[in-house]
Amino acid sequence: MTHTLTMKKKIIIGITILTLTTIAFSMGLFDKLLGKKNPEKQTISSAKETGHKEEWEFYFSNVDEKLGSIFVDLGLLKIAPMLNRPNVVWVSIKMNNPREDGLSSHEESGPLGDIEDVLVNNINAKHNSIYVGRLTSAGNRDLYFYFGDTTLYDKAISEVMVAFPKYQFDFGSKEDKEWDGYFNFLYPSPQQFQSIQNRRVIDQLEKSGDILSKSREVFHWIYFKSESDRGKYIEKIKNDNFTIVDIGSDNSRGEFVFKLAIKRVDKVDAKSVDEYVIYLWKLANELNAEYDGWETSIEKDE
Repeated sequence: MTHTLTMKKKIIIGITILTLTTIAFSMGLFDKLLGKKNPEKQTISSAKETGHKEEWEFYFSNVDEKLGSIFVDLGLLKIAPMLNRPNVVWVSIKMNNPREDGLSSHEESGPLGDIEDVLVNNINAKHNSIYVGRLTSAGNRDLYFYFGDTTLYDKAISEVMVAFPKYQFDFGSKEDKEWDGYFNFLYPSPQQFQSIQNRRVIDQLEKSGDILSKSREVFHWIYFKSESDRGKYIEKIKNDNFTIVDIGSDNSRGEFVFKLAIKRVDKVDAKSVDEYVIYLWKLANELNAEYDGWETSIEKDE
């Protein structure tokens, strides 16, 4: 049975792909930015106070040459940096039973989530702070907040952690008026953001009963500033078994007028999609073009 699911920029299940210039930093660089010495669930909301629409998302990253899972409120991008919260505060919780790769284990995810919820509630309530995200890596879970006045912030943290005596913890604070920690560490790089977009669409395919391992035609759209750049792109992918579907123009896209639509038979599991989409996305960036998304059908058992 075949249905159609579209993953194009303007109609990707109500999500717009952002064009960003930020770079994801390692934890070491974040430490240098913020002066730090020792370095699944989210139910707390700051949206009412800040007026922004929360958009919590997670992704994996290489952090100090170790696997890291970052959970971040992407919605803050529209209002950050907040001038009335120029200080970053972090709380680092040492896990008791991390997985071999340093991430949280299934059995410990519940207690860690409980600690996180109580910390966020207590800190935000007492300091009018905003919780922006967390890092899980190397056996630690680090929570990040932005504060106005940090007076007695340590007391708010200790009041919570005394109820969790089995867990060791550390904390610190640093002035960060430009929110470098949010933009340059927690927020995904453009490539990581593309992977997030891929996963969101794959999740929708799964919800529709799609067999992700079933090969089918996958369509891609790329837009260029010149016919010459489009020709170079076609030359680069000529041995990759893509078929050209459409070569045209679209004056509604500003300077990216020249369109290229291509297709290839592929699987749509996360690993496969990231492999070919990031490949096409990188090629587009090399030519100052815009990779605009992919589209496929929903494939189910007959």
